Amino acid sequence: MITYHHENGHSDLIRAVAGTSVMRAAVINGVEGIIGECGGQAMCATCHVYVREEFLDLLPEMSDDEEEMLEITASPRDAVRSRLGCQLKITTSLNEIAVDVPPTQVQ
Repeated sequence: MITYHHENGHSDLIRAVAGTSVMRAAVINGVEGIIGECGGQAMCATCHVYVREEFLDLLPEMSDDEEEMLEITASPRDAVRSRLGCQLKITTSLNEIAVDVPPTQVQ
């Protein structure tokens, strides 16, 4: 289960199967604010999300590529909560996650 929280107070709740990324689930289900221009290759930062604090300890390590892409996000990077949605996949240990969608993805 993925919950996408938007600035206007609206939330999208998506049921996603194991192996589906936060970005892919958003794109497939038309969640506004998640673009995923590069298709999940950690090369564009248009799937930037702010992970809700209660899920931070469940996340996989950040790769060097993801770290680099987070330096060019359109909305300000949060040193703790910013991640690329394409790098966060639903798994048995991460079967639920909630994220805040940034106000903009493209500069």
